[in-house]
Amino acid sequence: MNTLKFYPIKLRKIYELNIRNAGIESPPEKYHNTIFWISLILTVLISTVLYFFGVTAFSFIIIFFLIHAFFFFKTSLQASARIRKMEELFPDVISLMASNLRSGITIEKAFLMAARPEFDPLDKEILKTGKEITTGQDVVIALKIMSDRINSEKISKVIALIISGLKAGGNISDLLDQTSRNMKEKEVLEKKTRSTILMYVIFIFFAVGAGAPVLFGLSSVLVEIVIGLTSKLPSSALSSTASSSINIPLNFSQVSISLNFVIYFSVIFIIVTDLISCFVIGLVNKGEGKEGLKYLIPLIIISLSIFFVVRTVLSGLLKGAISFL
Repeated sequence: MNTLKFYPIKLRKIYELNIRNAGIESPPEKYHNTIFWISLILTVLISTVLYFFGVTAFSFIIIFFLIHAFFFFKTSLQASARIRKMEELFPDVISLMASNLRSGITIEKAFLMAARPEFDPLDKEILKTGKEITTGQDVVIALKIMSDRINSEKISKVIALIISGLKAGGNISDLLDQTSRNMKEKEVLEKKTRSTILMYVIFIFFAVGAGAPVLFGLSSVLVEIVIGLTSKLPSSALSSTASSSINIPLNFSQVSISLNFVIYFSVIFIIVTDLISCFVIGLVNKGEGKEGLKYLIPLIIISLSIFFVVRTVLSGLLKGAISFL
């Protein structure tokens, strides 16, 4: 059974591409079948445990979706990390190829000699391309196939530049050497840019992880105190205060909102805010929103812990002060 068929065509192609880019050697169908059954087993186990705590059966669908989404984004992040590593290694690879070409080695041998273990995972792609050229494949076509396999915009542009140089008949070793230097200079500039925007990432992380939970904790405690005060007032006092003709700055009335609703709303809002902030952090720091998802679970743990700690501390202090008065 091919469980990938359950996805829409566009999402299925994205998933298959992520599986290949992540360096997973098994076929996408087989890999996804394993993920599907693992997700199903985990969902059944978690739903069984939650059922004894009074959670409805509808949670089965939500849990299955969340576990499946976790594996989807995990595969996507693995693919992005692998591509980024190849992009970092590519300048050294083409610089080594340029040195090999200067020594009089043919281009197919230069490819094969550049496939060193320290260039993993790029060495496998280079070795495959070198074998294709050795077996009679045209260099231009082999490079285009390599570009499609790696699926990196940065590497694709460099390969397109190399192909144009090959077609123009220029000195390919000088072209590779100059391209390698340009890529390394660009990488240095990107690192300087990331260090500059680090302050904004820290600010977002602090505001979402500490600032928002403190404010939500304080507001939930204030609502709890107001609910407690109004519940102790007699209904006659509430109605006489509300209908009084004297101009006073406060009018007390029965609060219809429940404390559980406020707490649930705060928790859900904190989680949603953490999710959006992780996308913003990933976009600002790495240029891709999904890169920030690796901060999601730690950020949720930190923010919810601060929320409940602030709630417990402030609730004890303010309730004690009000009872003392």
